[in-house]
Amino acid sequence: MTDELLVVRAQLGERAAVAELVARWRIPVWTYVRRMLDAERADDVSQEVWLAVVRGLPRLREPDRFAPWLFTIARRSVADRLRSEYASEKEGFAASDAVAEDPVGAMVDRAEMVSVLSGLPVLEREILVLFYLEDLSVEDCAQICQVPAGTVKSRLNRARRMLRTHLEEKGFRP
Repeated sequence: MTDELLVVRAQLGERAAVAELVARWRIPVWTYVRRMLDAERADDVSQEVWLAVVRGLPRLREPDRFAPWLFTIARRSVADRLRSEYASEKEGFAASDAVAEDPVGAMVDRAEMVSVLSGLPVLEREILVLFYLEDLSVEDCAQICQVPAGTVKSRLNRARRMLRTHLEEKGFRP
């Protein structure tokens, strides 16, 4: 059964369809959030995302665009969390800079990749996570980040260069 059909069924009040959507997308959403935040905050933010999804599902006008809509909610939730922590910690942004795990390539171990990703600015880190680790298209990334596709491409290019530079600084050679 497709996501689109599940969304329509959920909008008609079928609880099993909502449960199936959650079951399908729970791990990808948590993984995305985890890559942007530490594990403890990822759990909280993921719950907030699903609460927003359940509340907003009846208003979703394009059921075939469920995945970009879902990741847009996740992105906003992450941004809201970072923004609120930044406001409460006027002294610095270091605590909000923590990033999740999972290697981009087999040649780099998990701890090194976390270190490298955490060294990237949030915009570049986010676009790498969405495009490469969540396997979303440039168009979907553009919709989620609310920027033109050309901006996504330029951020990807800049993020790749920054990632390459960071990897080379840590002793990895292409």
